[in-house]
Amino acid sequence: MRRASSLAASSALSRVLLASSEQQHTRLFQVTSFYGGLNAGSPRRSFSTSMRSISRGVYSGTAKYFMSLGGVVAASVAAGASSLLVEEEAYAKELLKPDLVPKDVVLYQYEACPFCNKVKAFLDYYDVPYKVVEVNPWSKNEIKWSEYKKVPILTVDGEPLVDSSAIINQMGNRIIPGRSSSTGKTNDEEKKWCRWVDDHLVHMLSPNIYRNTSEALESFDYIANNGNFSFSEKYAVKYAGAAAMYFVSKKLKKKYNITDERAALYESAETWVNALDGRDFLGGLKPNLADLAVFGVLRPIRYLKAGRDMVENTRIGEWYLRMEVAVGESSRIKA
Repeated sequence: MRRASSLAASSALSRVLLASSEQQHTRLFQVTSFYGGLNAGSPRRSFSTSMRSISRGVYSGTAKYFMSLGGVVAASVAAGASSLLVEEEAYAKELLKPDLVPKDVVLYQYEACPFCNKVKAFLDYYDVPYKVVEVNPWSKNEIKWSEYKKVPILTVDGEPLVDSSAIINQMGNRIIPGRSSSTGKTNDEEKKWCRWVDDHLVHMLSPNIYRNTSEALESFDYIANNGNFSFSEKYAVKYAGAAAMYFVSKKLKKKYNITDERAALYESAETWVNALDGRDFLGGLKPNLADLAVFGVLRPIRYLKAGRDMVENTRIGEWYLRMEVAVGESSRIKA
């Protein structure tokens, strides 16, 4: 993912460097600062380090370029610095009171599962430390102790929680003060779009990532390399799985009345952007559970071809980048 962010940054920089207007030079600063922050792990740390280097007379190649642009860019840098600091404060992770953080959280998952990634987005955003047990989808030995034979399963201080939406709601009521008693229009909107994720958005994924043989192989290459498989199982998963899911995706298109899978994915992305109605997040200045659900579901496909096409052909990219910053690094710990 970090490598993909770097490639996206390089592409954006190339396009901007070909232009010469004041607006586009300002965009250059924003792109380099934003992507630099993503790749370094902290926008503020990256920007502060650059400014300290400039103030001490130690100029990097990028710093020299900025300085050579003159007063216009200097003003843009000053404005951008303030904006970046404000944005990072707004997009910072939600910090929980220590007494609300569960002591032992274990997620039983498939790495590429969108429902598992919904749960991980929630845990990462609220900085809840969790261990991961990758389940073998054939034997399911890792969850033989459970009557529930699907993933995700989340055990919280020994208590098993099942079904991604139920897990997030129960965890939200447990760790977010006042959430269980909250009502009103905002809460109704959040619930509406959480349902939309489960009832609509997730059904757009399989027809797109298994759209043709090359995309099916790309998807199963990711699944095979990140799943809990033996060496021999990886080959069976990649090639047999890709072939099987290619045909399954055709059935899913028919089931959900999808004629053009890419157009349906783009329409879903635009529907979500329209729901934001100009807000940074559906939750306003900070993500709510619907933001986390959409982000979590899209995260496994973001750097596959389907996800790349989605970002290139819709307006969802800026929201997605804000979510990457807000959710931040994984709070996963070693089992």
